[in-house]
Amino acid sequence: MKKEINTTLAPEAIGTYSQAIATDNLVFISGQIPLDPATMELVNGVENQIKQVFKNIESILKVENLSFSDIVKLTILLDDLENFNLVNKVMSELFEKPFPARAAYEVSRLPKNSSIEIETIALKN
Repeated sequence: MKKEINTTLAPEAIGTYSQAIATDNLVFISGQIPLDPATMELVNGVENQIKQVFKNIESILKVENLSFSDIVKLTILLDDLENFNLVNKVMSELFEKPFPARAAYEVSRLPKNSSIEIETIALKN
């Protein structure tokens, strides 16, 4: 089974991809950037951008009745690895042990010049 997931509570796809794809056991959420879904504009400030990305991820998870506790893997892309401490701060407010596996990379540029993009894999129970 492969099912497309869409919600108006997260930014619409800005290219040839789905917000997320659900399989029997997993949900793959496309890289989310800090767009406000109501305006499709980036929110201001690095910490606000990090928080907005997680809000977008949460909105997509809810379509499948999932939460942050169901996330098993995050891939985090940052335009400046100096912001990684802010990512850890925000994640400490949202996640409990066991924390998801994750990778973080500094990249030269992200879509719409955002400061962060996060790709997510969640487990359906």
